[in-house]
Amino acid sequence: MKVAVMQPYLFPYLGYYQLAKCVDTLVLYDDVNYIPRGYINRNYILYQGRKWRFTVPVMGASIHKKIYTLSFSRNVSGVLQSIRHAYSKAPYFDAVFPMVEEVLEREDRDITDMCSSGIREVLDYLEIGTPLLRSSRMEYNKHPGRSQNLMEICSSLGACEYVNSPGGRLIYDKKEFSSCGYNLSFLEPREVHYNQGKNEFVPNLSMIDVLMWCSKDQAMALLDEYDIV
Repeated sequence: MKVAVMQPYLFPYLGYYQLAKCVDTLVLYDDVNYIPRGYINRNYILYQGRKWRFTVPVMGASIHKKIYTLSFSRNVSGVLQSIRHAYSKAPYFDAVFPMVEEVLEREDRDITDMCSSGIREVLDYLEIGTPLLRSSRMEYNKHPGRSQNLMEICSSLGACEYVNSPGGRLIYDKKEFSSCGYNLSFLEPREVHYNQGKNEFVPNLSMIDVLMWCSKDQAMALLDEYDIV
């Protein structure tokens, strides 16, 4: 069984969904401290040919609070207006915008629930059935060390393979995981390009951009553009 553990992000980039597609279970790591100015509440879209950051405010945000204890503000009208303006002429706007709108306007503003809803909507749209779990609702032995925590999460799920995003190569040691009976690997996204209308291609945007410009088949093909190392 393969497991990935990622903090909950709001409509994250393509690589996040590549990770979700390649594992058997994705755990949303929400019982750790919130990190301001990260990707939990913000990402980038293509706006008037340029990379533009959207942000949904977090109420009472603090590095001293766990992610699962925090909620998003209801002030999303400006974000939705910008997304609508940016993509109203994109070929798949009519299919994708209502999904984004439903997630951002949902009644429950809990960070993990809202991010999970966005991730789940995209996965369902692409017919990917990977289960999503919240670490805050799991029973596992918590440790101060990051590697130990991840291995405990794997243990609680009966998993022996853990797949991490490429940034983890600077943090986690394959030998440490192997010595404890776990196989650690990293998903390395390949460089991809897709048609963004008349604009010069801008990479590493929110998955919103991919879905606005690409058909389901094209998006699924992009999700397979990675290497496991």
